[in-house]
Amino acid sequence: MPGTGRNESRLNLVILARFDPANLTEETQARAAEGVVAYSGVCTHQGCPVNMWSKERGAFVCSCHGSLFNPRNGAEVMSGPAPLPLAALGLKVADGDVAATSTFFGRVGFTQN
Repeated sequence: MPGTGRNESRLNLVILARFDPANLTEETQARAAEGVVAYSGVCTHQGCPVNMWSKERGAFVCSCHGSLFNPRNGAEVMSGPAPLPLAALGLKVADGDVAATSTFFGRVGFTQN
C-alpha cells in the first residue's frame, strides 16, 4: 500500500500507557496527551519486545534481557543492558481520540555492531 511504512514489521510495536500527568517529567508531558504516553515497544539493546510491566519498579520491561524503562521520564533506561531510552511518539487528543503528532523521537530498535 503506497505511503505505508514498515507494514507488518515488528518495528511497529508501540506501547501506550496512561499516567497522572503530574507524575510525568516536563519533557514527557510535552509529548503526552492528557497523561497518555507512547513509546516504541522494541528494546534498544537487541530489538526484543518490551512487553512486560514491573509494578514494583513502575517500569516497562524487556522480556529478553530485563532492561527496565521509566515511562514517566521519557522511557529512560533504569537498569539492564539497553544503551538508550525507547523512542517516543508525540501525541494529542483530537475529538476524544489519541493521535500521533510526530514521527518517533529517537531511533526505533537497536543498532547492530
